[in-house]
Amino acid sequence: MAQPVSSGTTRPAARRKKMPYWVEPLTTLVVLGTWLLYSLWEVLFHNTGTYHNYISPYFSPGIAGWFGWHILTALYVAWVPFLFRFTCYYYRKEYYRGFFWDPPGCAAADAPRKRYSGETKWPLKINNLHRYAWFLALIVLLFLWKDAVEAFIFPHHGFEVRVGSLILLVNVVLLTFYTFSCHAFRHMVGGRRDCFSCGGKPSQSYRFWSRVSRWNAFHGAWAWASLFSVWAADLYVRLLLMGVIHDARLF
Repeated sequence: MAQPVSSGTTRPAARRKKMPYWVEPLTTLVVLGTWLLYSLWEVLFHNTGTYHNYISPYFSPGIAGWFGWHILTALYVAWVPFLFRFTCYYYRKEYYRGFFWDPPGCAAADAPRKRYSGETKWPLKINNLHRYAWFLALIVLLFLWKDAVEAFIFPHHGFEVRVGSLILLVNVVLLTFYTFSCHAFRHMVGGRRDCFSCGGKPSQSYRFWSRVSRWNAFHGAWAWASLFSVWAADLYVRLLLMGVIHDARLF
């Protein structure tokens, strides 16, 4: 005969009161909406994001300077990370819930509709560009790594570690984890295969896919962390340009 389960063995998650379903989409609406408005303000109303050897992630690489263009320089490259981030599988869920409330939660009723076409028609069809935006984002990421390394080299001083150097380094590290934990990258390295061990043993592709799958489990965390790091890196450079703060030398 089965013994009754003691109340002391109840899992903490079962005892914890659940938050209302609208808390998560509302938080997404406020945070992601604020970041979007800040980004548009930075891209459209500022024509430079360089302070000595620091380059804001919104303005790197400086494509406009290569061709002598000096109008809205950030627009020439900022659309790449925007496209990559807003077609991201994780962010689709977030902005569908936060901005469209469609639906705002898993247990919430969806809006009635006559026909559902998913992402097969415009404008949602643009989400299918995510796998191609990944390659463009990778190019931008390489330039950001270059900027992060150069942020430690100062004219007339050589190698130094300053607050701005560490901010740019943390930013590119978080962006790297976000980029390589992407669902599209996971599919590229192994998800497209029908058989991982047809030769009798697991393939190298399977091992790589398994590792990326472990990274992918935290893709949402990397997405939010890198969102705030881009914000912080750009704001730090902007405040330096405005003379509001001064870059502190650590060693």
